[in-house]
Amino acid sequence: MKKSLSLSALGACAAAMMAATSPAVLAQGAPEVTLTRMADCGTTQAPTEVNVRFSDTWAFPGLKTTFTYSCYLIKHGDDYMMWDTGQPLAAPNVAPKTSLPAQLAQLNLKPENIKFVGISHYHGDHTGQVASFPGATLLIGKGDWDGIIAPKPAAGVNVALFTNWTTGGGKVEPVVGDKDVFGDGSVIMLNTPGHTPGHHSLLVKLAGMGPVVLSGDLAHFHENYESDGVPGFNDNRANTIASIDRVKKLTKTIKAKVILQHDSRDVNKLPEFPNAAK
Repeated sequence: MKKSLSLSALGACAAAMMAATSPAVLAQGAPEVTLTRMADCGTTQAPTEVNVRFSDTWAFPGLKTTFTYSCYLIKHGDDYMMWDTGQPLAAPNVAPKTSLPAQLAQLNLKPENIKFVGISHYHGDHTGQVASFPGATLLIGKGDWDGIIAPKPAAGVNVALFTNWTTGGGKVEPVVGDKDVFGDGSVIMLNTPGHTPGHHSLLVKLAGMGPVVLSGDLAHFHENYESDGVPGFNDNRANTIASIDRVKKLTKTIKAKVILQHDSRDVNKLPEFPNAAK
């Protein structure tokens, strides 16, 4: 496993967060921000035994969890961001029944309307349809981008999905630390490494619902999130625990709602597609 986050890196992330979430930044009259959970990002699996694979301390004997797949559309004024792109359409057993472009059409949008495609991390169940958005700027943690372009790509990466960006056909921004996506503190990629080297979660500040954090794979289900549990296949145990701790403290401070993207119990925290949280 790689070295854990340095104190200086954590300090830089904290400073960026404080600046980006300052009330002065979120000025009155700012663009409307909405959050839509897409209807189909992969076929939900049957309840899965999690004790060994998802807990390196085997903390959950007998526990089975229903995993879901999720991706989200963020509207910021006239601009749009897709957060994660779900399973590939050709994935055995878990493939979406409806593509993301087809779902966008139900919202009177096309893939070319998407300005940013943000990826929580490089695993296939979060990147399966990223190639549907060749005109979008790809936002991905630098540690994960490095794993994609390495001579021997990281485990779990489907390099072909990123050909548009690896060959220079599209713009990519490898994100170091936090990223204020629209520059006004309303949508922030949070640096939460551990599951993968460049893993990020997404903070979306909604005027009505309040702040929402989309977890990526910070934790796969509530029991792991609540107990700081670590899957045995994560990139770095210490970073995982530090990232969970960061999100817990941050969400307590700003009173944010956390949505664990793989936990089916969190699906109903957002309105049913095509409705959006505001």
